[in-house]
Amino acid sequence: MSYEAGSSEIAEALIAIEGVSFRPTAPITFKSGIKSPVYCDNRRFPFWPKEWAKVIHGFEALITERQIPVDVIGGVEAAGIPHSAALGFSMRLPSVFIRKELKEHGTKKRVEGGDVTGRRVVLVEDLVTTGSSSIAAIQALRAEGAVVSDCLAIISYNFPEAAELFVKAGIRLHAATTFQEVLESALERKMIDEVGAAVVRDWLDEPRSWAKKHGFE
Repeated sequence: MSYEAGSSEIAEALIAIEGVSFRPTAPITFKSGIKSPVYCDNRRFPFWPKEWAKVIHGFEALITERQIPVDVIGGVEAAGIPHSAALGFSMRLPSVFIRKELKEHGTKKRVEGGDVTGRRVVLVEDLVTTGSSSIAAIQALRAEGAVVSDCLAIISYNFPEAAELFVKAGIRLHAATTFQEVLESALERKMIDEVGAAVVRDWLDEPRSWAKKHGFE
């Protein structure tokens, strides 16, 4: 499966497993403080192995077609770990996971699973919003001696602030599907109407100021 063919399949799979909900009149609040009319829950994929396989094969296609150098697959705690472990298993590559915080007991390590010194690690995220958790994990990997130049995500909202962080860190972000494809699939299935879709597109353009503009602050 090529990346281009897989991208639309993954968007449709996310809709099919009810991994996306639209809340244009009742937004949720992200950890970053951003209020959102959209909620993506990629943690549902492992419950749907047929659809999940499309994600893993999509990641493999990205790595192959874009010639991404990789020795080890890394997953961000906690939502990225199932996808990184499955990808590593499928590609017969070792995988590690990266804790969000240094644990205060045991070995007190952030990178768990094996030695990444001098090895090319591709980071796997389930979803990229502001990009801060991805960059923190990359910094932890680099502190352990890993070489990190690429990050895979099932989907990214493509926020400008996230793009800026990745560029500054020297990281190429590769999303298995686009939110635009997800939105188009949702429109076709009548999960959202054109009015609601316009609200979502407005949020994608201005995520930080969207809530105030629409009277949610």
